[in-house]
Amino acid sequence: MISLKKISKVYGSGDVASTVLHEIDLEIAQGEFVAIMGPSGSGKSTLLNILGTLDVPSSGEYIFLDTEVGSLSPDQRALFRRHLLGFIFQGYNLLKKTTSLENVEMPLIYQGVDSKMRRERASEALKEVGLEERLYYDPGQLSGGQQQRVAIARAMVTRPRILIADEPTGNLDTKRGHEIMELIRNFNRQGITVIMVTHEDDIAAYASRTIYLRDGVIEKEVKHVS
Repeated sequence: MISLKKISKVYGSGDVASTVLHEIDLEIAQGEFVAIMGPSGSGKSTLLNILGTLDVPSSGEYIFLDTEVGSLSPDQRALFRRHLLGFIFQGYNLLKKTTSLENVEMPLIYQGVDSKMRRERASEALKEVGLEERLYYDPGQLSGGQQQRVAIARAMVTRPRILIADEPTGNLDTKRGHEIMELIRNFNRQGITVIMVTHEDDIAAYASRTIYLRDGVIEKEVKHVS
């Protein structure tokens, strides 16, 4: 599904140039659950941002199915994200003073879905994450775990091919973190490809494969037995 070929990322130029990723080669299959780990400064967030088309490589190829993503224009990359990707962030990134339902509807507005269908799909997505009783609560009325569930519903409401998760349990206690990971693993079992950055071994263990980065290169890969 995804093929990275000699992906490098350099910030700055000349004497102040800093190479964050060094010729990364990586293959990710349809339906895989991949975790990316590494110390601060290893390049894991940069790699995730490139995979999510929030950043572009300085050199190399990023091929998604038959599309060379690096050759897309900014508008085309925005469409790629809108229709193929779902995002979950450590900080939830919910709109304040906006209900759970309205937060989850937001990506569907950008897709041009009519209001009746938006409401139905957002309600169903919130039901899938166990928040059917919290449709009209705003983020300030929800716990951290509930806010992350809303964020997951928002990411999944567009039925993306790939779920990009950046430290999805980073702001949660252990119990709530594992509840969130069970939700993510359930979506993966439905065929959604999941790519996740984490710094916690027990969270990475939910993945089928963990990629370890150090100093901008892949140090090793570990496959997990389910």
